[in-house]
Amino acid sequence: MILKQLESYLAAVDFPFDLSLLPASAYLVGGSVRDALLQRHKTHIDLDFVLPEKAIETARELAHRYNGGFVVLDEVRQIARVVFPQGTLDLALQAGNSLEADLHRRDYTINAIAYNLAAQQLVDPLQGLADIEQGLIRMISPANLEDDPLRLLRAYRQAAQLDFTIEENTRAAICDRVLLLKTIAAERVQTELNYIFTSPLGNKWLAAAWSDGLLESWLPNIDQEKIEQLTAVEKAIEDCQAQGFNFADNYSDLIILAKLATLLSSKPVTAETELSQLKYSRTQIKAVVSAVKQLPQLPRMKSLMSLREQYFFFLEIKDVFPVLIIRAIATGVDSAITTPLIKRYLDPQDQVAHPQPLVTGNDLILELNIKPSPIIGKILTEIQIAYIEAKIATPSEALELAAALIKSN
Repeated sequence: MILKQLESYLAAVDFPFDLSLLPASAYLVGGSVRDALLQRHKTHIDLDFVLPEKAIETARELAHRYNGGFVVLDEVRQIARVVFPQGTLDLALQAGNSLEADLHRRDYTINAIAYNLAAQQLVDPLQGLADIEQGLIRMISPANLEDDPLRLLRAYRQAAQLDFTIEENTRAAICDRVLLLKTIAAERVQTELNYIFTSPLGNKWLAAAWSDGLLESWLPNIDQEKIEQLTAVEKAIEDCQAQGFNFADNYSDLIILAKLATLLSSKPVTAETELSQLKYSRTQIKAVVSAVKQLPQLPRMKSLMSLREQYFFFLEIKDVFPVLIIRAIATGVDSAITTPLIKRYLDPQDQVAHPQPLVTGNDLILELNIKPSPIIGKILTEIQIAYIEAKIATPSEALELAAALIKSN
C-alpha cells in the first residue's frame, strides 16, 4: 500500500529530467519522501537525492543536458543543485559508509526515510513511517540537533506546516539547547521564521517556540499580548480583502511584514535593529519600521484627520500603507478612521492618497520667472493641498496661487 502511494505520487510529478539518467543506486531522501508519503503535492518541485558517488558530476551532467542552472552548495560534503523552471534538484554524496549511516545523521525520523525509484524500495531504519502515521516529530539523537542547531527551530516550522506534534523527549532536548541558536547565521533563522509566519498553524507553533525560549536571541521583545495579536492580524488581512485589497500576488510577504510589525519592539529604532540582525531587506525594514512608527497616532484619533493631515500622512506611508492598516485594524482602531483611509488608498484617482500635480517645479520657474530654490517645493505642497481642498482646480489657478504665495513671502 505504501509503495503504491509513493508510486502514484511520483507519477504525478512533472520531473524536469529523465529519471533513467540517475544511477540505480540513487535514493530519493528527506522531505521529498516524507511529502510523498503524506501526499503533499507542490507546484514547485524540490527533490533531494543521495548518491554513493559522483554527486556533483551527475548534477553537472544533468544541468548541461537540460540547460539547467548549476551550483555547488557544499564542496566538502559534495552537494550540488540543478535549477529547472519547475524547481530544484539537489544531489548529495552519501554521508558515511552506507545509506543507513547517512539516514542516521539526519534531524528527525520523518526526514530519515529513503526511496529507490528504480527498485521501488523503501528504506526506513528509524521507523520514520510510523512517526508520520502518528503525526510525530521525533529526533534521531540530541547530538544530531547539536550538529546543526537550526534543526531546533525547524521542528516547530515542520510542526506548523504538517500539523504534527513534537514528541515529548524531543521537545525537552530542544529546550535544553536553545542557546545554540545564537550560533546560526541570521539568514537561515529568518527563512525558518518566514515559513512559520506563513503556515496555517504558524501562530500556534510560533507561540510554542517563544514559550520554549527559541526566539529569545532573535526576537527578544515578544510577549504574550503580542503573540495573542497574531490571530487578529490574520483577521485584519481578511477584513482588508473584504474591503477591496487584492493580496494574491504578495500575500506571503504581507503577512510576514505584518506579523513582524506585531512582534518587534514598539520603539522604531529598536525594531530596525532587530530586523537588521535578522538580515531582512532594506525594503522590508522600511515597511515594518514605518508601520511601528506611525501606528501609535491612529488609536489616539477621535475623528478622521483633515485633508491636509491626510495628505502628509499618505506622503509618509503610502508605500507601506497595507502593513500599517492591517496593524491598525488588528489593534482595534475604529473603522471610522480606517475605512475612509482604505477607500482613498484603493482609489488610484484620489488626489490625497495618490496626488497628481497640477503644475511642476519647471512650470513655476518658467511661468513666474523665478530661480530654482527650496521654496519651490513648499509652494508645490501648498498648491497640492489647495487642490485637494477644492480651492483651486486648474493649472492657471495653481500658478495664480503660486504667484500670490511668492508675493506674500
